[in-house]
Amino acid sequence: LAQAQSTILNIPSTDTVSPGKGYVEFDYLAQLPKADFGAWQVFAPRAVVGVTPKMEVGVNLAVTHVGDGGGNISNCQPNAKYKFFADDDAGLAASAGVIGYFVSDGGDKFGQIYANVSKKSKSGTRFTAGAYAAVSCDGCDGNANKAGAILGLEQPINGKVSFVADWLSGKNFWGYFTPGISVVLPHSGLLNIGYSIGNDSFSNNDLKNRALFVYYGITFP
Repeated sequence: LAQAQSTILNIPSTDTVSPGKGYVEFDYLAQLPKADFGAWQVFAPRAVVGVTPKMEVGVNLAVTHVGDGGGNISNCQPNAKYKFFADDDAGLAASAGVIGYFVSDGGDKFGQIYANVSKKSKSGTRFTAGAYAAVSCDGCDGNANKAGAILGLEQPINGKVSFVADWLSGKNFWGYFTPGISVVLPHSGLLNIGYSIGNDSFSNNDLKNRALFVYYGITFP
C-alpha cells in the first residue's frame, strides 16, 4: 500500500519536496475487518528529501506483521520523482517517477514507473490523474494488472482540513481506493486518516483486503 514519495494518500502527487528540505513520515495500516486467521498490520517509516527545485528522492521501509505466527515481512522502497512541468498561475503540474520494491527473505524484486498531471482551481480543489506500469512484477497476473490508472482528489473543507481520496486501478499490489481526511498541524505537521479498500476486496471477500490507514508527517527544517 504505502508509497515512498510525496503522496496524496497512496498515489504519488505532482508535488516535490523543496531543495534543502526533508520530509519524514510514519504510516500505520491495520486490516479492518480483521481476517479470521493471519490478520495483518503495516508499520512504515519513510523519508523524502529535495535534491533540486524539480526533483526529490526518498525511501520507505514497510514492515508487515502477520498475526497467528505469520511473522514479519519487510519491503524497502527507494524512489525518485521529477516534476517536469509547473505553471502556478494556471494551477498545472506534471511529474514522473520510479519506485523500487525489494522484499525481505529472498522475496520479489519489482518496480513501478508512473507519470501524472494535476490541475488546481482557484478554490483550492486539485485533481490528479495519470498512469502507472509495473516492472518485473510476478504478482501482477495478466496484462490488465501490469498497468493502470491513477486518480486523486483534494478538496479543502477549511483552512486546516481537506477531504482527500485516491485510487490506483488493477487487482494487484497497488490496487486500492482510499478516501480520507487530511489535517494540517502546527510545526509543519500533517495528519492523514483514511480507509483503504482493495480493488479485489468484495469480489473475494474472504481476503478482507481493507485497512484503516493513519499517517503523520513533518517537513523540516
